[in-house]
Amino acid sequence: MIAFKLAYKNLMGAGLRTLLIVFVLSLAYVLIIYMNGLYQGWDRQARIETIVWEMAEGQYWHELYDPYDAMTLNDAHAPVPDALEASAAEGKAAPILVTQATIYPEGRMMGAMLKGIDSRQKILSLPTDKLDPDSEEITAIVGTRLAKAAGLETGDYLLIRWRDVHGTFDATEVKIERIFNTTVPAVDMGQVWIPLRKLQEITGMQGEASLIVVDEVPQEGSTIAGWDFQGHEVLFKELEEMIQMKSIGGSIFYIIILALALLAVFDTQVLSIFRRQREIGTYIAMGMTRKQVVGIFTVEGGMHAILAVVLGAIYGFPLLLWTQKAGIKMPEGTDDFGMAAAEHMYPYYSLALIIGTIILVMLATTIVSYMPSRKISKMNPNDAIRGKIQ
Repeated sequence: MIAFKLAYKNLMGAGLRTLLIVFVLSLAYVLIIYMNGLYQGWDRQARIETIVWEMAEGQYWHELYDPYDAMTLNDAHAPVPDALEASAAEGKAAPILVTQATIYPEGRMMGAMLKGIDSRQKILSLPTDKLDPDSEEITAIVGTRLAKAAGLETGDYLLIRWRDVHGTFDATEVKIERIFNTTVPAVDMGQVWIPLRKLQEITGMQGEASLIVVDEVPQEGSTIAGWDFQGHEVLFKELEEMIQMKSIGGSIFYIIILALALLAVFDTQVLSIFRRQREIGTYIAMGMTRKQVVGIFTVEGGMHAILAVVLGAIYGFPLLLWTQKAGIKMPEGTDDFGMAAAEHMYPYYSLALIIGTIILVMLATTIVSYMPSRKISKMNPNDAIRGKIQ
């Protein structure tokens, strides 16, 4: 208690110098929480949107299916297993057939993925109810990104060419029944969705699929021959790596702020020890151990972080709360990176993030305060009282 009282008295006596150090430290608190909260919010929001629009609780991939290798799509299909066929009938699974195609909007040629999905599925948020498998013409839905790139509007007819199971090319026009808006580029960019049964007919792949989306994680140990289950740990791997890279890049800014604040604390401690030699000698002469005196100066430096928490809470709490509710507008073109990104990103400030940041800054400040204070243990009390440092 004596150390805290003396430290507080000395800090208040420093006036403006203490205020500046505390302000910079509080800025480090707020920036660290804000930046990490932004990335956590991005990750959280992207996961929710991707699950709703694309992944559900996981996907069964045909053993030859590779979403990054279009050349494998000709062979990456097989009849839907009986177990998953029953789940699809109950609305717990959604088979999807994927084939490479070429579209010709306004006489131009563009590469695309032609995907067939059951119009009755309810697992994904795709507006598949607009697809009519019984219509004589082929109905289709596309996302806003493809519609913008191809100049499509609802009701337009789009010429599309594909290759069937025997390698024969065929083409027809599809009618755009709906243009949907989503934050998940993987179901939008270069994707044309038509009824599953229609795609199976025109490609000669009756009853077959390339992947199957499910709304339940299979029991451990259960396998289906020829199909590999991909859980969230696999499907979200790239998203996590991307956000981690951006998080590391963003950390440079608040590390600089924190380093400046710690440097100010270090310089303050060095100057304080140099100017307060007689005070240090008096403490030791009065019976205090060198360890206790070192503790006083260490607590005095570390108390900057405590005061910074109070100051940061005064202006940081309402600011962070506002950003969490209002969101941060993302720059145009962010979703072109292939990641799920909404127009507004809403930071997520978890309790673990806030407590972890406070502990990190306090620990760093205490260590920096202790480093110059170690010199006190080597002082001779008589020389210190005379104002001389050995």
